[in-house]
Amino acid sequence: MTIFCSHCHRPLQAEMSCLPRRAKQAPSASRPFRSTKSASKARRDQINAELQALRSLLPISAEEKERLSYLHTMALVCLRLRGAQLFPPGLAPPAGPALGTELLSLLPGFLLVLSADGKLVYISENVAQVLGLSVVELLAQGDTVFDILDGRVGEDVHKKLLLAQEEPGREVTFVSEMRTSKAFRLQHGGNRVVAVCGRFVALCWPPSPSTTAFLALCTPVVQSPTDGEAASQDDIFQSMHLLDMTFIDVTESVTYHLGYHREELVGQSWYSLLHPEDADLAAAQHRAVALGAGAGPAAGTAVLRVLLKDRAWTWLRVWARRDGGCITCTCRCLREEEAAHLRARQPRAAAPP
Repeated sequence: MTIFCSHCHRPLQAEMSCLPRRAKQAPSASRPFRSTKSASKARRDQINAELQALRSLLPISAEEKERLSYLHTMALVCLRLRGAQLFPPGLAPPAGPALGTELLSLLPGFLLVLSADGKLVYISENVAQVLGLSVVELLAQGDTVFDILDGRVGEDVHKKLLLAQEEPGREVTFVSEMRTSKAFRLQHGGNRVVAVCGRFVALCWPPSPSTTAFLALCTPVVQSPTDGEAASQDDIFQSMHLLDMTFIDVTESVTYHLGYHREELVGQSWYSLLHPEDADLAAAQHRAVALGAGAGPAAGTAVLRVLLKDRAWTWLRVWARRDGGCITCTCRCLREEEAAHLRARQPRAAAPP
C-alpha cells in the first residue's frame, strides 16, 4: 500500500525530500523579527541623525550646540516645546528670550516660568549669575521645578502652587535651596537659598491647566552683607550705635524701609523698635558683638522683627559688628517666608559665660 505525503502528495519515500525544504523555510520566516548588529547600528544612526537635526534647530550659538550632549539636546527641545504650547507664535510670552542681556542684568534675580504641573517652561539666561549653572546644566537636573529645589520642601511648594492655580493672579512665595554648580558649593559652602515669588497668569479665558503659566522672579536670600552677586542694595540700610545700642546715625534710606526720618531715630534706643518676643535674641547678639564673645560672623547675625512708623511689624536680617566704641548694623528687609527659613536654620546667638 502506497502512502502519500500530505504536503506534496507524492509517495512516502519522496516525502523526505520535502522535509529539508520546510526546514530551510522555517528560519527565514522569523528572520525579519530578529535583531542583528547591522540593524541595531542602522537604528542608532537614524536616532543620532534625528538628534542632530533637532540640535541644529535650537536657537543657540554653534559653540553651544557642539557642547550639547544628547540628554541636554532633548531637555532643551522639551523646554522649547512646552514654551510653544503655552505661548504660540501669535502670542508673545510676557517673559521670554526677547529680554536682552542688559535688561536681565538689572534684575535682582532670574525669571522662571512653569506650567500648571510644575514643568519648566522658561529660565532666563542670567540664572548662571545666581546658581553658577547655565540653563542647559540646570535642565540636566530634571524638567520640573521640584528637581532643582531642595527635596525637603517639595510638598509645601506643591501646595502653594495648587493654591496659586486655584486663584490666578494671587501671589505666592516659597523659599528653598536650589541646586548649584560644584564650584559654587565649594566657594559658598552649600547650595543657594532662593526666594521664588510669582503667580499664575491665565493666557486665555476661560482658564485651564493647559492655558495658565506660573511667572516668578527668583531672588537669592543674601547670606552676608558683602554677598552682592545677585542682591540689590536697595533692600539694605545701615545704622550706627553707641555700645548700649542708642542710635547715633542711620542712612537716609531707612525712611523707605521703616518709615522713620533719620532725625526721629537718632538718640533713640534700638530696643524701642524691637518686637518683645525678639528682645532676648537681640540682647544675645548685642552682648556677643559688644564683648567680642562670638565665634565667627554668625555671632553678629540675627533675624528680628522691628516696628514700622505705621505701627506694623517687618522682618530684618541684621549683621552687627563692633568698630571701636561703636556698633555698626547692616540691615536687610525680608519677606516673611525668607525670615521663617532663616530662623529655622540659624542657631540663637549665645551669651558669654
